[in-house]
Amino acid sequence: MCRWLAYSGSPVRLDELLYKPANSLVMQSKHARLGVETTNGDGFGVGWYGTAPYPGVFHSTEPAWHDRNLRELASQASAGRVFAHIRATTGSAVQQTNCHPFRHGRWLWMHNGLITDFPTVKRDLAMAVDPELFPEIEGSTDSEMFFFLALTFGLEMDPQAAVAAAVGLIEDVGRRHGIEFPLQMTVATTDGDTTWAFRYSSEGRSRSLFHNTDVATLRAQYPDNPMLQKLSDNARMVLSEPLGDLRGAWHEVPDATCVVVHGGGEDLFPFSPATA
Repeated sequence: MCRWLAYSGSPVRLDELLYKPANSLVMQSKHARLGVETTNGDGFGVGWYGTAPYPGVFHSTEPAWHDRNLRELASQASAGRVFAHIRATTGSAVQQTNCHPFRHGRWLWMHNGLITDFPTVKRDLAMAVDPELFPEIEGSTDSEMFFFLALTFGLEMDPQAAVAAAVGLIEDVGRRHGIEFPLQMTVATTDGDTTWAFRYSSEGRSRSLFHNTDVATLRAQYPDNPMLQKLSDNARMVLSEPLGDLRGAWHEVPDATCVVVHGGGEDLFPFSPATA
């Protein structure tokens, strides 16, 4: 599987997220605590919003802990909305076009999990992608296919409904092929202003997902913590596993839930697939 984080708030340098925390994403690339695999060394990616009208992305097939270019970029670049992902492939090739986050216009998408027995269902799912969108699929992963199904079902207009429709289709196709549990997912997507994150699995035993406690509350509890002093009150993170062991800093996202982060606020909604 994989590990990821989605950050929004005051601009932070990328190394504050990727390297400096005790359980940073780069640390998780070698020693993940809550993932299916301890090592996530099949490439990584970072997406961020700067001055361009679309997000920047940086992908590499190097293990995150080994890539000098990532360390150099992270020590200089800063942004107020960051998506970062470390990959452990479930079977597709280790190549840059298979690294998350994926991009379409202003949208970013990243996924931890899998479409079960993807080679068996791949053709049926590909045929459901909007023909105008299909040429934009660059890689061979189930995660990118999932993204383009969500785009087909209206991600840019109603992300919660679009992801529910895509999940419903994936489960329907999988079960028609005799697959008992067709999907495992934590997903994050953003248009640069709002982040939507989803935790769900067909089996009801989803991969880990957390969100942070209100920063102002934490700052009052830990006035001597230097990282908390740097963050604005509206700083929010949704991530595969906590970046550290600060008591009270993290809350687990319930299974079958969508988290919506906008500005300094966040809302949790029940999530379920849409049925045909």
